[in-house]
Formats: sequence, C-alpha cells, structure tokens
Amino acid sequence: MKNLEMFCITLEPNHYDFIKSLGYNPVGLGEKNFNHHWFTDKNGINISKKNKNYGEYTFHYWLWKNHLEKLNDGWIGFCQYRKFWSLDETKQEKINFKTLKDKVLKEIPNSFNKYDSILIKPMYINQWKPMKFLKKGLSIVLKKPIVLFNKDKRNLKFHFDLMHGYNNLNKAIDFLDANNKEDFRKFVNKNVSFNPQNMFICKSRSVLKNYYEDLFPWLEKCEKLFGFENLKGFGKIRIYGFLAERFMSYWFQKNTKYKEISMIFYDVRNDLNKF
Repeated sequence: MKNLEMFCITLEPNHYDFIKSLGYNPVGLGEKNFNHHWFTDKNGINISKKNKNYGEYTFHYWLWKNHLEKLNDGWIGFCQYRKFWSLDETKQEKINFKTLKDKVLKEIPNSFNKYDSILIKPMYINQWKPMKFLKKGLSIVLKKPIVLFNKDKRNLKFHFDLMHGYNNLNKAIDFLDANNKEDFRKFVNKNVSFNPQNMFICKSRSVLKNYYEDLFPWLEKCEKLFGFENLKGFGKIRIYGFLAERFMSYWFQKNTKYKEISMIFYDVRNDLNKF
C-alpha cells in the first residue's frame, strides 16, 4: 500500500498524464485552464489572486482551508514540475525524461519512520565569489564589507537583503508571533544555509496543520508592510514565497525531527511542451 501522498505542482495542463504516471496528485496553478481532474487553488476558500506573489503557497493555503482533513493521516509531500525528490545522489548529466521516473521518490522507506519530516539537503548561500555580491548589491555590501572576506558573515539575513530588499526580512520578522520571532531572527543571523525550494514532506496532517497555522497568519500580517502594487522585480514580487521558504527551513528544523535527502532538477517542459 502506498505510504506517500505527493502533490506535484505545475503551470502546464499537458503535464497531467506524466504526473499521474508517477503516482502523484497533479496540482495546476497559474492562469491556464485546468479541468476538474486537477487540484487547483481556485475553488473554495482561496487566495489564488495572490499566486504571482505567493507562488506555490496559494495551493498550500487552499489545502489548509479546504482539504487537509480529507487526506489520509500519513506522509504528505510536495514537489514541482522541475524539482523532484530522490533517495539517491544522481549526476545531472545522467538525468533524462526516461530515467526520471525511476529516480524520483515514490515511497517513504520504513527506516524514515523515526522522523517527522523530510527536507531537501541544504543550500549554502555563502559560497558565491565576492564579485557576485558586489554586482547584486554594492550598497548593501558597503554597509557590511566584512562579508567579502569572511564567509561566516554571509548569513541568511545578508543573502535575503541582497536578493529581496535591504532589511525586508528583519521588518517581516517583527510581525511574527512570540513563539517564533526571536528564534527565527537568530536562525537567519546565525545560519549560512537553508533547505530550499519550498519542498517538504510531513509524516502527518497534524505537523502540516501546525506549520500552516504559524505561517499564514504571519504572511498575512506581512502584506500590510509590503503590499502588492509597488513590488518590482521577481525578488520582491515573489517576496511572500521567499519569506515562506526561509521560515519553512527554520520551522521544520525547530519543531520536527527531520531527515534531509536529495533533489533532482529536471524541467519536464523540455519534453512535454514541445508537442
């Protein structure tokens, strides 16, 4: 019996058969038309109009408000049309459309039952060459020039400042509840890596519910700070998704016993969208 309920998010209606062939639930987001066979973010209680700012989290919101209690109480996970889970480290050049189906995660091993969640292996954001930091945000680097010479100072807060607006993360953290505010602030100032891609797998509905109940009220408060109309450039337009990505890494590390595994990057549009 399958022990994993995986939701695979895509922007393309013609990915349905491929996603189903993996044993996953197809989730269609964005402006294209998805028929009734798909999960989407557009019916029931939803924030689908915020998709360009929230990214995949408009589906998470829909799931939280409309469908969470209908799921079997077992492993629940999320992936995307170009980012998949895998138990094995596989070199990129060995991944193609034919081998992908055999490489992706379809079942959670019994040895993982001692964990509450599964995350993607961490991405280290302090490994860029100094010139890239200068190109991305000279004025920010000049405020803290030590980052050019000391990799340990290139923490998550510095990286967020560089990519998504100076001090925006710090301002957003001020809106967090008392249980998370200072712990999350310490997390982004201390760490130089995080679990990326807004991908996670939970062992139970209750873990997922607890995560959503901490995340979404915070993001809603952040809307009063950042709004929607004056956000320019992808790094700021999608700021709610990027805030959620950093918070996700912190929250699961703090609140669950977690296991980190590999990710396969392969954009199935290369094969499915050319017909």
